Amino acid sequence: MKTAFATAATFLLLAGIAAAAPVTTVSTASGDVLAGENGMTLYTFKNDAEGVSNCNGGCAANWPPLFAEDGAMAEGAYSVITRADGTMQWAKDGMPLYFWVKDEKEGDITGDGFNGVWDLARP
Repeated sequence: MKTAFATAATFLLLAGIAAAAPVTTVSTASGDVLAGENGMTLYTFKNDAEGVSNCNGGCAANWPPLFAEDGAMAEGAYSVITRADGTMQWAKDGMPLYFWVKDEKEGDITGDGFNGVWDLARP
């Protein structure tokens, strides 16, 4: 009985770790910013509403969402929202998170201020 309980507890712990927001912090010329596990800078879109992504189609091709895997769970400032196409996306403080296709390496922030509607996501 103890073994079954320990196994279940270990599974739940590992599942929780695997489902945490895949976000880190990187240093850039504009200070610390949020980045995906790949080290690439994350952004927020001023045309989004809290918990709602308004970047779809061509917008999402240039600003790929930080997708959440099945089973991902909210933790602290991070939540998971459902996009219009049914896919799941990570958000911080309710605001969906995106990458910018023109950033090429860790620390790039070329999307900051783009068209006056894209901002660096901050820790």
